Order: sequence, then structure tokens, then C-alpha cells
Amino acid sequence: MLALWDTTGNEVVRKLASERRNAGGVASGLALNLVVVVDEGRVRQVEDAATIAAASHPCRLLVVSRGPVAGVDTATAVAKDRLDAEIVVGGRLGPCEAVIMRMHGRLALHSESVVMPLLAPDVPVVTWWHGCPPEHIAYDPLGVVAERRVTDIAQCPDPAAALRQRAVDYAPGDTDLSWTRLTGWRSLIAGAFDTELAPAVSARVHASPGDPLGALLRGWIIARTQIAVETADSAQGNLSGVDFTLADGGSLSLHSTGDGMALLRKSGVRDQVLPLVERRLGEVLAEELQRLDADQPYAAALAAATGSAELGERAGVRTHIWQDPAWETVPA
Repeated sequence: MLALWDTTGNEVVRKLASERRNAGGVASGLALNLVVVVDEGRVRQVEDAATIAAASHPCRLLVVSRGPVAGVDTATAVAKDRLDAEIVVGGRLGPCEAVIMRMHGRLALHSESVVMPLLAPDVPVVTWWHGCPPEHIAYDPLGVVAERRVTDIAQCPDPAAALRQRAVDYAPGDTDLSWTRLTGWRSLIAGAFDTELAPAVSARVHASPGDPLGALLRGWIIARTQIAVETADSAQGNLSGVDFTLADGGSLSLHSTGDGMALLRKSGVRDQVLPLVERRLGEVLAEELQRLDADQPYAAALAAATGSAELGERAGVRTHIWQDPAWETVPA
């Protein structure tokens, strides 16, 4: 690891090139650029997740931690604009080369000026907000430059409101880790209907009203089957199960048992216990990095969950909207 304190963007670029030459083959064959926006206290979580994801997707990891901005938080803001950086090539992060940048002062408003020269050429850019994402991704140039944009509304104070805002702000290429965490549920439900001749006529999802997983699962079922789907409060507080009523009068249900397993029940068939393991953040991120095109199933599920229309038909290119947080409102 190479630490650079109170440095410049040019110096970071130069030192990264030097570290890559010294590492030789360790730093070759990058599949993508992964830009992560995160608070200082959660940088280690990002490093741990990136280490897992890089085993499948060798990447250049560019972590941006933005400090308080002068003129916005005068009580704690750092007066001097300063860039501190750590460069890691291989080592503890595996097949990944990383630059962890801590930006202080108003430099934090122009993080793209430091990040963009560090992007590996000729590979896609994925931006991930490990925290509550911006209200509009176009406010953040690190999102505008990316082909794929990964949010995690479960990190927001009000996930239900954040889910609705993701639909308002959606553009092809957006996705959310709450959707990715549903892969196990969707796989088991789809597998159950592979051998079920009678179609479903109604469904009920058991989840708390503010659970984004429950809302997206409901939206996915509606988008795939066009049936009415109710939501019932879950005693566990989060997504715990789903019940289907079938056209032949039978039923099908899938409920979590709380120990990494799920109980599948079908009319006239012996109950089955199936794996439904809660995955680590890095494993969820690795799955999301498998695809770099627009996620149409997510768009359809998000549209159905929020009552939006034709999300997949929107333009996939954003234009940056400058927003200084010192302003009370965004100018027209």
C-alpha cells in the first residue's frame, strides 16, 4: 500500500502507473472500473465487498469519500481543500487495483476531476453508492459517466420513499442491490412454477410496508403474471414469504424459516425445504457486476411496484446537472 497525504490528482495518476508497473501481471486483465461513493466510516466495508467481487471481476476500484463542504456545514467543515489517497495494487484486495481517495473541502464537489483520469481505458464504468444515493443521479457526475449505476435503497432512512424516487429518476442502466438480493426468492418461485401446470390467479407477499424487497418482489410477480398481488404485514418485519392461489383451486407458498432455508408447499405434493441463504455484500455485488447492459426485469418490477409506466423506454444517457449543496434550491 502507498499512502499519499495532501496530494494532487496528477500525483495519484503517476504513482498508480508506477505501482502497476511494479506489480506486473497482477494488475493486468481488468474487466471494469468500479467507482464507489461512500462515507469515511464505511470504506472498510467497501474494501471487503470489492475483494469478494474482484475474484470474479478483476477491476480498478476507485473509492471516493467526500468530507464536509465549506459553506454547508460550517461547524465541522475542513477549511482547506485537500486530497488524501491510498493506492493498493494486488495485495489484500486480490486481483484488484484500488485507489481510496478522501476529499476534503470543496474538492469534494469536483471529485470527477480526480477520478476520471484514473479510469482504466476501454473497459466499462460502474458507479456504486454504498449509502443513500443522490435524489437525482444526474446531480453526481460520477453517476453520469457510468454505463451502470448501482444504488442500495436499503441504506436510506425511508426505503419506501427511496424506492419511489428511484422510479422517478430511473434510466436504463440503473439497478439496486435490493433487487439483487431477491435473486434467491425469484429463482425458487420460478422453479416451483416450472412443474406447476395451473397458473396463479392471485398472490400475497408477506413483508413490512417499508421493506423494499417485499415491494420489488410484488412488482416482479405483477410484471411476470399480470395478477393481483396483495401485501400482508410480516411478523419478522422484512420479506418472509409469498402465497399463491392457483386457477385449479390449489395453492403454492414459499416461506423463509429464518435459518437460511425456505419451506415450499404445494397442494397435493410433499413439502420441500430449499436453501435461501442470505448472501454477503460482496457476493451480491459480484452478481450485479455480471451484467453491464440495462436490466429490463428490474425496470419492469420497479414500474409495477411504484405504479410508474414505461421505465425501460427512457433514454439511457444522462446530462450532468450542477448542484452546489450550499444552494438551498437547484437553479432551473
